[in-house]
Amino acid sequence: MNVDYKLVGKRIQAARKQSGMTQEALAEKLDVSIGYVSQVERGVTKISLDLLAAIANALGCDLSVFVTGASAGTGYLEAEFGEMFRSLDIRERKLTLGFIRLLIQNRT
Repeated sequence: MNVDYKLVGKRIQAARKQSGMTQEALAEKLDVSIGYVSQVERGVTKISLDLLAAIANALGCDLSVFVTGASAGTGYLEAEFGEMFRSLDIRERKLTLGFIRLLIQNRT
């Protein structure tokens, strides 16, 4: 499995905004530049696990939120599926629902 740094960055940005913190404030807490925070949030740069943990700590959230989209103990598959499903257009959503219904009907 490859790490989707753009998705990780989007999750970091969402958590930062939800906490009401600016990029500048986060950069200051992490002792990095605002530009670096921006690059991380855009997925331009690969982030180390240590820095990811520091960001989670600074934002008061679980590290797994950034990697899986769900906090520890919750269904990361459901969170990932929901994220992917929301990115589909209406035709693709209908096809996906039809496929899921078919899977459920044909369980063995």
